[in-house]
Amino acid sequence: MGGSSKATEVLPDGPRTLGRYIASRLVEVGVRDVFTVPGDFNLILLDHLLAEPGLELIGCCNELNAGYAADGYARANGVGACAVTFTVGGLSVINAIAGAYSENLPVICIVGGPNSNDYGTNRILHHTIGEPDFGQELRCFQQITCLQVVIQSLDDAHELVDRAISTAISKSKPVYISVSCNLPAIPHPSFRTIPLPYSMTQGSNPRKLYGIGNLTSNKLSLEAAVDAVSELLNGAVKPVLIAGPKLRVSKATEAFEELATASGYATAIMPSAKGFFRESHPNFIGTYWGAVSSTYTAEIVESSDKYLFAGPVFNDYSSVGYSLLIKKENMISLQFDRVEIGNGPSFGCVLMKDFLEALAKKVKKNTASFDNFSRMYVPPNVPLKQKPGEPVRTVNLFKHIQGMLTKDTAVIAETGDAWFNCQKLKLPEGCSYEFQMQYGSIGWAVGATLGYAQGTNKERRVIACIGDGSFQVTAQDVSTMIRNRQNTIIFLLNNGGYTIEVEIHDGPYNIIKNWNYTALVEAFANGEGNLWTCKVRTEEELEQAIATTQEKKDSLCFIEVILHKDDTSKELLEWGSRVATANSRPPNPQ
Repeated sequence: MGGSSKATEVLPDGPRTLGRYIASRLVEVGVRDVFTVPGDFNLILLDHLLAEPGLELIGCCNELNAGYAADGYARANGVGACAVTFTVGGLSVINAIAGAYSENLPVICIVGGPNSNDYGTNRILHHTIGEPDFGQELRCFQQITCLQVVIQSLDDAHELVDRAISTAISKSKPVYISVSCNLPAIPHPSFRTIPLPYSMTQGSNPRKLYGIGNLTSNKLSLEAAVDAVSELLNGAVKPVLIAGPKLRVSKATEAFEELATASGYATAIMPSAKGFFRESHPNFIGTYWGAVSSTYTAEIVESSDKYLFAGPVFNDYSSVGYSLLIKKENMISLQFDRVEIGNGPSFGCVLMKDFLEALAKKVKKNTASFDNFSRMYVPPNVPLKQKPGEPVRTVNLFKHIQGMLTKDTAVIAETGDAWFNCQKLKLPEGCSYEFQMQYGSIGWAVGATLGYAQGTNKERRVIACIGDGSFQVTAQDVSTMIRNRQNTIIFLLNNGGYTIEVEIHDGPYNIIKNWNYTALVEAFANGEGNLWTCKVRTEEELEQAIATTQEKKDSLCFIEVILHKDDTSKELLEWGSRVATANSRPPNPQ
């Protein structure tokens, strides 16, 4: 990537400002777009970011969506960035940054801060809570970023910028950079030298920036872990493999597939790992999600005498209200840098990627679990075509979405019933999939779709499935998609409320005011840009609408699908009741 290994080399274009230095370092790690909302504390910084060749500013309607967009961009590109103003912007973006933290995404959050002369003066500034202490925003970000730097001087600015960006990449977590508003336009001698390249970057592909950088496993610990686990697996009758969401941050997706191929074990994914294991792999048996698993997947996993989970996260959502029938003594769990054996020992300083690669060379082929699955598996029924004029059903909607998927598509699933319906889609090889299961913030998908579409290759078309309740939270930035000529296909699932909340605990607060969604999106376009909208009520109308999206390859296509309020997946019904039970547990006796 850009930059020379000689830190003393001088740039040919003379003095460089702090703003241009930040911009050049963002470009170096693969950031081509920064999602921004202007405010008086960041305006000069935005000028200097905009002046950097190879860097574009994507203006968003609000800071929350700018943060969600940086989240989606990081998923597609490997690292993302947003820039907002002090406090009113920072505290607005904070929910999105918390979500990125929970999902292990390197997002660089840049905030334009007060003039450096105002710190410590006891002055009260606008865009604050009216106290002379300017540290409230910083203290909030300390809980949801892995590093925070406040730049009030040019002397150490280059060091702070480099430390923040490199930490975001090496830890695959968000960082916070506050830049005093009077500094971005000022040059400094330290900005004139070509800086050392980031040691964590590998090649020119920013997707490889995820995670572990130049860390290596302890050789003795790695060998001991591989010996112990291979002995257990080779002695098991019907072992299985389960992919977890931390495969990505561990850069271990390819190594996991290598083990699946070498072992012959039945291989499942946790719901939040969808897209991290090839579903066309011959050993793939579906999603393991407890009581709402794919057909026969739970039976195969839970009846196994040894299960290896690679990068799992067992929260109340992924465990269906803590109801998984998993025995600790049969469990082998791989984390980013640790191997844990059920009731046995744990091995530290062992990187997941290294471990999986070494284990693949030591396991014996054993197809017993997959053979069991093959014997009992019955392909799911394809929903029958509906009668003319009959209201379209959710199962038929997703039958047609399935037919749209290719290697050049990506699916974004919003929090809600889309989780369960999209989970059942069979992804063709090369088709990407993203959702936010750990944080589960409704409204995430609009901004994330904007960012993902901006960050992915231009041959890939994004298909987003968003519920009406979620859409009402963040709808404005569909206008930003139109402005930037994105060709995403959005399915707006209009069933009149917060369906996922209804199935956990119903009440009148889950009913929302219906909008004319197609008219709203047309108002966003205001006669400009490439936009096509459609409202469908029947399967025939849906088929025609989908056919039109294939003709309008250069347009943003927005399809509002009118669904019955009780037309939900059976998985959501089961999941909702179990999560409700977990939520309503009485207090423990004191």
